[in-house]
Amino acid sequence: MLLFPLSGMGKLKKSLGQHFLIDDNVSRKIVQALPVYAGMQLLEVGPGGGALTVHLLGLEGIHFRAVEIDCAQASLLEEKFPILRDHIIREDILKCPVPFNGSFSVIGNFPFNISSQILFRLLDWKSQVDTVVGMFQKEVAQRIASTGKSKAYGIMSVLIQAFFDVEYLFEVNEQCFMPPPKVRSAVLRLKRNSTSFSIQDERQFFTLVKTSFGQRRKTLRNPTGKLFDQLTLREDIFSRRAEELTVQEFSDLSKRMTS
Repeated sequence: MLLFPLSGMGKLKKSLGQHFLIDDNVSRKIVQALPVYAGMQLLEVGPGGGALTVHLLGLEGIHFRAVEIDCAQASLLEEKFPILRDHIIREDILKCPVPFNGSFSVIGNFPFNISSQILFRLLDWKSQVDTVVGMFQKEVAQRIASTGKSKAYGIMSVLIQAFFDVEYLFEVNEQCFMPPPKVRSAVLRLKRNSTSFSIQDERQFFTLVKTSFGQRRKTLRNPTGKLFDQLTLREDIFSRRAEELTVQEFSDLSKRMTS
């Protein structure tokens, strides 16, 4: 089911990685995956043609904002939904300041070309972000949700799961978009972590994870040799590869770094 006439979506810009969602059943399903409560603050990232927006505006008792880098598209949205005036942030999600005071949730059909960068941006705001419901390229979604001992498990898996519980909800066919992407998509739900990994120093934790996966085919002793003293490096855990460590093990190990 098409939500809008294609002629009313504005000119697509390949540089922005735009693939507009046109299947209303999928749009409803995505919005239904978002926990809603009275007074919640909600940010939609990249509303595009408004496929999700039209349903989000029907949610009662929420404080809604959208961030859209394409000013022409933002103007079209305001024409379709006059209520959006003064509620659209015409900026790059990767550069704009935090959109709310206090806790808020995020939803969006994230542009494939910057979806990973968007997640790292949300990590900057992690103390305020309660829930994220987002559409990603399937391969990226699998990396985010992977739980270890696989090629998909990597830097993004560990860093996101250190702060959010990840649910792989469902996949979306290419024909649900205009223009159809060359890859399948998947929808994830991230909820602020219910598990405490006791990360004492986030900078050290991030450094350890990125360094460990920088040479993922080698055992930890090789890439992390400069981060620990020689006695620590003799321990058995350093004979394992990065993909074999859990988030908790990365957290515990980061507390013992010397640099």
